[in-house]
Amino acid sequence: MAFFSRVWGWIRAIWRLLRIPFWLGTGVAIGFLVPYVWLLDAAVRSRFDDLSWQFPSRVYARPLELARGQPLNANALMAELSAARYDEDASARTPGTWRRDGERYTISRREFIYLDGRERARRVTATLDQGRVAALVDADTGAALERARIDPARIATLYGQAQEDRRVVALGDVPPLLLSGLQAVEDREFKHHHGVNVAAIARAAWINLVAGRVVQGGSTLTQQLVKNLFLDSGQRYTRKANEALIALIIEARYDKRRILEAYVNEVFLGQQGAQAVHGFAAASEFYFGRDLRTLGAADIALLVGLVQGPSLYDPRRNPQGALARRNLVLGVFRDTGLIDAASFASASKQPLGTAAHAALPRDRYPAFLELVRRQLTQDYAADALNGAGLAIHTTLAPSAQAFGEAAIDSALADLGKRGEDIEAALVVTGARDGEVRAMIGSRDVDAPGFNRALDALRPIGSLVKPFVSLVALAQPQRYSLATLLDDNPIDLPQQGGGRWRPQNDDRQSHGQVLLADALIHSWNLATINLGQRIGVERVRGFLESFGLKRTINPNPSMLLGAIDLSPFDVARLYQYLAADGHALPLRALRGVLDAQGRPLTRYASKSGAGDYTTAARLVTWAMQQVAITGTAHAINDAGLGWLHAAGKTGTSDTQRDSWFAGFTGDTLAVAWLGHDDNRPTSLFGSTGALRVWIELMRRLPTTPLVVPQDGLEDVDIDVASGKRSDPACKGVRVLPFAAGYAPTEEVHCPLDQLREFFGGDDR
Repeated sequence: MAFFSRVWGWIRAIWRLLRIPFWLGTGVAIGFLVPYVWLLDAAVRSRFDDLSWQFPSRVYARPLELARGQPLNANALMAELSAARYDEDASARTPGTWRRDGERYTISRREFIYLDGRERARRVTATLDQGRVAALVDADTGAALERARIDPARIATLYGQAQEDRRVVALGDVPPLLLSGLQAVEDREFKHHHGVNVAAIARAAWINLVAGRVVQGGSTLTQQLVKNLFLDSGQRYTRKANEALIALIIEARYDKRRILEAYVNEVFLGQQGAQAVHGFAAASEFYFGRDLRTLGAADIALLVGLVQGPSLYDPRRNPQGALARRNLVLGVFRDTGLIDAASFASASKQPLGTAAHAALPRDRYPAFLELVRRQLTQDYAADALNGAGLAIHTTLAPSAQAFGEAAIDSALADLGKRGEDIEAALVVTGARDGEVRAMIGSRDVDAPGFNRALDALRPIGSLVKPFVSLVALAQPQRYSLATLLDDNPIDLPQQGGGRWRPQNDDRQSHGQVLLADALIHSWNLATINLGQRIGVERVRGFLESFGLKRTINPNPSMLLGAIDLSPFDVARLYQYLAADGHALPLRALRGVLDAQGRPLTRYASKSGAGDYTTAARLVTWAMQQVAITGTAHAINDAGLGWLHAAGKTGTSDTQRDSWFAGFTGDTLAVAWLGHDDNRPTSLFGSTGALRVWIELMRRLPTTPLVVPQDGLEDVDIDVASGKRSDPACKGVRVLPFAAGYAPTEEVHCPLDQLREFFGGDDR
């Protein structure tokens, strides 16, 4: 009793000394803490009640459409699957994998949302034969399919200021094992504590003290979420105190499901360059190239293990450490009854399983993406795209892009020293729909600088000649392919003095020639005379009707291509011919979906009325002869005659620019080679750009060009006079004419005179 009395006396003495500071301190603490907690509560409610993140807008290529009879070869299919980050797998049962058995390709398609709705995961088998899809079936049921769509490649990402890659998922879309396993590893008392687990903190402190370093944390999932959403990652006492206070506030205001869902979508799980990967759904794509719902126990354990250290346990940089951590997490799954012993044994023996192609896709195709941005700005402001979570679906065909890049590399390599510093551009479109399938703006295809495909304005040379002929042929009562043109020397006065004396490339004149031959052989003098007959202003008006917004001076030199256009401009012109005389805008977009997968905008091309369809078909026929016997006969010589392609070479003065524009039944491609400083290249269209086109068509699956015969009729024509003649006569060719406008006057050859002498008796 005496001892306790003495102790009590000491306490009373100490209290008399400290009571005033104590009450003062308590008052100050209450006066500060209450308003501070009130401010924290307001901040938490503001952030959590409208919990939102910046989501990157993703840019996609067009999906690969498989259909029976569709042109497709093995190389093109591999290029498409590689771009979409598919991996070869012996069973091809996991979405995002494929396998080959001879010419049969089984593809396990991922689930995705396209412009017309959700496409479920499914397995399809396509059989290729002679460059076409010979058969298409459901790989699981064997049922024949008319068509199937493969999810598109992601080709670019438009990040917001946060530079975060993220996919938000609801808890119902998260595998139960991930949710249970996350709690088992990171916070077993998650369902029972109120934001702070005092016992866990004490246990971690003791373990760290014994170890002499930090080896275990005591933070709850709620505290980890607070650190990600509100605070930095420092270890200051004030930060830890704020973390605890905010965690208590969150737990007081929100239920456990809301907190867990926020955590699943916010947790940091990796880094690639400047882009951070947040949330398990984005991490599943980043590491495995698959949807979160397709992951097995081993994959889930790897992701859960990354929570403790995404850099330390990065499976790409530290595969041994990642494997050890994954198996440790699998052991926790087993010990807590989430998986049984057999599942543990099986999962722990599996390799890490990260996909070879899985990663954040780097932005490639800078020339094409520049076109995408320009066309998007017609409907969306830049700040409405970056970080808005949109899905932007484009027209890019990864196989066409890859083959175009290879074609440029091959053609320039074949030129030897002449090709060492030559620049290149290429535009590839769908012949009938105007969709831009590929665009290359530099020989360095990944260079993000000057986009020559869109912005290099260069003289187009003889590429203008088909349109001079078309303006004439649009008047069938006056002009036809059999119209005789004067290909004799020209001497015209120039404005400001001087004379203009153009020449043909072969430095010869050919007298009276057919309009068809003037185009086939690209004779300058005959083209100038034709242009002057129909009117230079008329030709200019037709070119300006395409809305190119380029300056076109109505000088006679315009008839030989003294017009500065970009390769994209040229593609717009030639699209008119490729689309059978229908004006089609070139577009790089198919549609835009919002963050919830709902369509915002759809893009479709509306073709013109086709007022000059017959004239376009006549010009196309003549351009087909260019690829057989004319300036582009290298197409036929290269074994591509079966394509019946139509095309035209172009060369500017002193060979500064080499051009070729040509199309098959389904593909138009415009190629350009030249120097940025306008130095001569020593290349003609036929020896430079045409090589690029040929190399592209060697690789690209395509269809032959068939010119519709509606509105046309074939007639035997005497080349010397342009009149009808007997097919047995010498110098007679078959030429197409606008129906009802073929020549009626005939010219007779000696055979006809003999027949008349003998009374028409063939004997």
